[in-house]
Formats: sequence, C-alpha cells, structure tokens
Amino acid sequence: MESGLQKERARRFRSLHQGAPMLVLPNVWDAASAQVIEQVGFPAIATTSSGVATALGYEDGQRITREMLVEVLARITRVVNLPVTADIEAGFGNSIPDVLQTVREVMATGVVGINIEDSRKQPGSGLVDMSYQVELLTALRELASELDVPFVINARVDVFLLKIGEPEDRFEHAVRRANAYLQAGADCVYPIAHLDYDTIGRLVQAIDGPINIMGGRAGTTLAELERLGVARVSLAGTLMRSMLTHLRSVAVDVLEHGSFEKLNAEL
Repeated sequence: MESGLQKERARRFRSLHQGAPMLVLPNVWDAASAQVIEQVGFPAIATTSSGVATALGYEDGQRITREMLVEVLARITRVVNLPVTADIEAGFGNSIPDVLQTVREVMATGVVGINIEDSRKQPGSGLVDMSYQVELLTALRELASELDVPFVINARVDVFLLKIGEPEDRFEHAVRRANAYLQAGADCVYPIAHLDYDTIGRLVQAIDGPINIMGGRAGTTLAELERLGVARVSLAGTLMRSMLTHLRSVAVDVLEHGSFEKLNAEL
C-alpha cells in the first residue's frame, strides 16, 4: 500500500476513537466478511483472532503462524478501502524484538492498528509482568514513529477474562494495568470480558483514556455503552459464531427436511 494512503487511514482511524459517535467494530475473519462490513457502512474494520484461526482450521491462541496471519491481513487490505486494525494476539513472539518484527510485517500489509494482549499463550499461563508489557508498548510506539505510520495500539487487559486474583481485587488491578499501558503509549485499552454496566461505568471513570468494551452480550445496547462513555466496541468472535450458527441451521433444514426455505430466506 502507498505510504501516504496508509498514513491517511491511520489518522482517520485514530480520530474515530475521539468523541462521538462511539466506534463500533464488527470483527471479520477473511476478505469476504470484510467486504460485507464495508458495504454495510461501518467506518473501520477489525479482525478476530478466533475467527481467523477457525477459518484456517485451527484453534485460537496463536496456533496459526505469523506468516498465515500476515497473508490473511494482506488479502483483507487488498479488497477494502477502510482502515483495518488487526488482532495480533500476544504478538507471535517470545521477546520484544520478535513482537516488533510481527508488527513490522503486519504494517507492511497496509493495516493501521493492532490489538495486543497482556497474557501468555502457553497452557496454564497467566498475565505477563506489567513491566514487560509497558516496555513492549513503549517499543511499539517508537516503532510507529520509525515507520512514520501513526498506527493505533489497542492494549488488551486480560484481568477479568482470566479471572486473575480475587474478584474484589480485579477492578483495581485492571485499572492499574490500563493506565500504565496508556502512559506507555497505548491509544486505547481493552478490559476484555462480558462486563456489567456498573463495572463498565466505573472503568470509564477510573481509566485515563479511551476504553474498548466487548459487545454482543444479549441485553446490552450500544446506546447505553455510548452513554457510559465507552469509546470503542468490538464484537470479537461473536459475529463469526452467529454466522456459523446460521449456516448450521440452513444445512440442517436441507438435510433433515429437504427444504431450501432457510437457504433462500435472506437472498
């Protein structure tokens, strides 16, 4: 991608995190799903690691290779004109230089944002040391300057997701990490989990920067999340799971009932 175009998309994507309206990102898994989201009218596109892995025949959790991820991203950025932000999980590396190499390759596809986790991918592992994540985020911010592409860093906070520590301690732990990540250079923080409105509202007040919330839970509305001050909402893997559920329903209708009604219902 021409560097000027990538910079313009990066600046546009960054601006979507500031003020109203709230940024809503349905997460995609391939070029076809990305094109649908663009055609509907969303302002930007995010990928889902679980969706990408599933589409390639793997489990989530960095079971695909860096090269496979980069290939998927290149296919997506080739067919859409929107800013694309990539879920790179924990960075596909065991050291900061390894993660920086991943991001270099990801940025070379034309992507303008990354989502990076603060937990390890080995079975049974928990959160990385906060000092390591701060150092990594600082290095990523420096890399953005080096590449001259102001890509957006969405720093995930996995305290709630992994149920780290006692329940009564998780809120303060998540806030400490989130604010440290923002100070280190993250543009947005993502305390991932299906959180209740009260917790979300408290996080918005306690965290000194834009907050990404995972949407898709029944009973939750975008209007209420925006009222609480959420800057960005991701659907994570729920969009793909919904599509696969529909596919299964259509297939069962054909196999068990000999019917094409569900197959043609949305055509």
